[in-house]
Amino acid sequence: MKLFNELRQPWARFIQWIVRHYKLVLVISGIVIVGSAAAVVHTITTQKPTSAIDKPIVKVVEKPKPVVPTKYYSPLTGKLVANETATKQPVTGVMIENSPDARPQSGLKDSGVVFEAIAEGGITRFLVLYQAEKPQLIGPVRSLRLYDVDWLAAFNSSIAHVGGSLFALNEIRNGSYRDIDQFFNPNSYWRASDRYAPHNVYTSFANLDALNKSKGYTSSSFTGFTRVDGKASTKPTATNIDITISSYLYNSNYIYNAKTNTYARSQAGAPHTDRESGQITPSVVITMRVNETTELQDGYREAITTIGSGNATIFQNGTATAVTWHKTSKTSQITFKNAAGKDVPLVSGQTWIAAVSNDGGDVTWK
Repeated sequence: MKLFNELRQPWARFIQWIVRHYKLVLVISGIVIVGSAAAVVHTITTQKPTSAIDKPIVKVVEKPKPVVPTKYYSPLTGKLVANETATKQPVTGVMIENSPDARPQSGLKDSGVVFEAIAEGGITRFLVLYQAEKPQLIGPVRSLRLYDVDWLAAFNSSIAHVGGSLFALNEIRNGSYRDIDQFFNPNSYWRASDRYAPHNVYTSFANLDALNKSKGYTSSSFTGFTRVDGKASTKPTATNIDITISSYLYNSNYIYNAKTNTYARSQAGAPHTDRESGQITPSVVITMRVNETTELQDGYREAITTIGSGNATIFQNGTATAVTWHKTSKTSQITFKNAAGKDVPLVSGQTWIAAVSNDGGDVTWK
């Protein structure tokens, strides 16, 4: 009973307080009721009416567009290369021998542009140009000719060789060219023990890159050939090409392969192979008709007219296109134009250019 009385006392006092202050209680209660009513009215008057067709607002977030990587192409061949640095490397030319004792050569297949011409006595020789391509065995390296200087000048190229004809050396050593002759840079070349002189001088791009860098030849400024992606023709017109450049040992043949869109090269009746990389298969073969004579320098040498114009045939995509070649100066690039005077783009890849004499040379195809 005592506990009950203790619990009842606070409630009794609370009730007595309300009785004594009933007016204050009424005022507070009124304020609470009015405030609640106002809140309800505000909610009703400001709420947006909804219906069965209303849909929730969805914020559309656009996905970022994928970043398309930049593609870089070789100025020399038009082929895709790894990065921008590869497009700015210096062009390097190497004189590679083609006598029977020099075969099979090294570094011919993995190159960009090859000029083929007679050196002397009907024996052909190759001016081989590289940029992104970096074979680590190149040779046999032989001597330079004057017409090679004219062709390489357009590429702002350095030139690796072992001496040269009198007129070629007078030109290449006049201070206007990037001469990296073995005579003055012997440590960048070596003689192989499995071949006999003079068919045994070799080099590599480990050596040539270092040599170029030591001389400040770190890039090449030049205008390359106009290039285009290749596509095999549905109506091929030239799938078997014969080039008579001098005699049987040096005449060449090309068989077109539509699957690879390339031309398998043979000479002297057999596949022309690179010792390390197999049969040579350029994407483009060009025969350039030239005036050619024999003249006495430090011996009897072939002289080829390089400045001017002449007939040419471009073989690519399984077709033959008659064009005219033009070269206006030593440093200007060779161009190939059709009958309408428009430049004919060359398929990207290795380009093989054979200088065929107007007097005695021949080119046929089927």
